[in-house]
Amino acid sequence: MSEKSGKINIAVLASGSGTNFEAIALAVEKESIPARIVVLISDNPEAFALERAVRLGIKTRVVELCGFRDRRSYDRAIMSILRDEDVDLVVLAGYMKLVGPELVLAYKGRIMNIHPALLPSFPGTHGVEDALEYGVKVSGVTVHFVDEGLDTGPVIAQEAVTVKEDDDAESLHNRIHEAEYRIYPEAIRLFAEGRLGITGGKVKVL
Repeated sequence: MSEKSGKINIAVLASGSGTNFEAIALAVEKESIPARIVVLISDNPEAFALERAVRLGIKTRVVELCGFRDRRSYDRAIMSILRDEDVDLVVLAGYMKLVGPELVLAYKGRIMNIHPALLPSFPGTHGVEDALEYGVKVSGVTVHFVDEGLDTGPVIAQEAVTVKEDDDAESLHNRIHEAEYRIYPEAIRLFAEGRLGITGGKVKVL
């Protein structure tokens, strides 16, 4: 964090279109979040998130797993970027890889993820489809800190989304996205203001 500005430095990791990244970036631009996004890192050189970042004037880095001999080397390359950019908070926005244990340890309590279901229900990459298949009447969104497990970290915030009788994966996902664009910037704002604490594996708003 810059003592002069009082703003934290955020790095966003994204693999896809980057809609959540853009929602966060616009909240930062409007100064709704006391932060600056110092870099967007993608493992996918074709990710549209990279184009969004360029349009918003945000530095980009592409780090492809195939360019490294193993996953540990890949994670260390990302950690090197995070250190160089003096990052306070790592934000996963459609990042389609599990964060390695070394990175989780180095940024414990400082990595956030968003998941399109009400965790601990329906973790993994098909949360929307799994919820529909199960027949739930309410799904939603979860923002959580990242730990070594798959979508198992402490829950920061959740918002419920009603499942309609005629919903398919696309229609439900669209409404879940709307909730994501509200809840993720708010969770990041609370972190940036120093208002999130973890006690006994649970997140409290201070």
